[in-house]
Amino acid sequence: MAFNMRRKIPNTKALMAFEAAARHQSFTQAALELSQTQSAICRQIAGLEEFLGVPLFHRSKRGVTLTEAGVTYGGQVALRLDAIERDTLELMARRGLGGNLELAIVPTFASKWLMPRLARFHQANPDISINLTTRTRPFLFNETGFDAAIHCGDAHWPGTEACFLMQEDIVPVCSPGLIAPRKKLTPKQVQEYPLLQQTTRPYAWHTWFESFDLQVEHDMTGPRYELFSMLTQAAMHDMGIALIPRFLIEAELKSGQLIIPADHYFVNNKSYYLVYPEKKAESAVLKQFRDWLENEAKSYRQGIDQNGRNREIESGLTQNTAV
Repeated sequence: MAFNMRRKIPNTKALMAFEAAARHQSFTQAALELSQTQSAICRQIAGLEEFLGVPLFHRSKRGVTLTEAGVTYGGQVALRLDAIERDTLELMARRGLGGNLELAIVPTFASKWLMPRLARFHQANPDISINLTTRTRPFLFNETGFDAAIHCGDAHWPGTEACFLMQEDIVPVCSPGLIAPRKKLTPKQVQEYPLLQQTTRPYAWHTWFESFDLQVEHDMTGPRYELFSMLTQAAMHDMGIALIPRFLIEAELKSGQLIIPADHYFVNNKSYYLVYPEKKAESAVLKQFRDWLENEAKSYRQGIDQNGRNREIESGLTQNTAV
């Protein structure tokens, strides 16, 4: 026998009345906003409280205030109503054509690498919107509304497929004035200058020197900065030499504000991937974005090689791999 399991979802008008009243902390202001009477707002909220079995407001002669449950539920309802409105407006604007992709992404990759290129995707695919939300840690797709994620680190997420984008190549950088009149340094000469440290990567300089078989006693000593943006500014202002992922400082290198004082290609154990659920693999919108992103990443890797890097990208890395 099949059972009809009805969703436990309150009336939409009641939710809108509650959200407005919670935001204003006033039934009167909610009524004005929604062009209803105050008594109508009162009835709808009372009905919602009866449906939930939980009081949402404290009522007194001086007005209404949210209960603790009302504060929590009000924030959750507001987020979901905003999402419904956004999706509705987007569908109306597109008249059912195209689509959108909800993409979780690490913030530095979004701002420094993807955003400068994303206009090209929109020009080629005007009916597709890419919505970006920053996420720094892995998550379960079935617990979110994301279609895909760009992640730095391990691509082995359960029930997903992944596309390799690029390795995180780390380069030493500083201002030209810091090492003047020198133009280039040997690895041994690098240790003569202040070594700027990144708080979450305390062994970065140790690993870099170790790749030359050099033992440097003070490789973990120097000013520490939490963000790469702070490291970049410190290096630009003659405060020392920093190790920074190259894609974060392309503009500064191009403008000459930063230089690479020691030519040594060094790849750490971090790579960037586009990760998405297996069930989304055949999505037309995702496939268009994935193909475009792979081509952009491939062009970027080739561009680095042509600018003096003596290395090859393994051909197999650009293929989709089930994980």
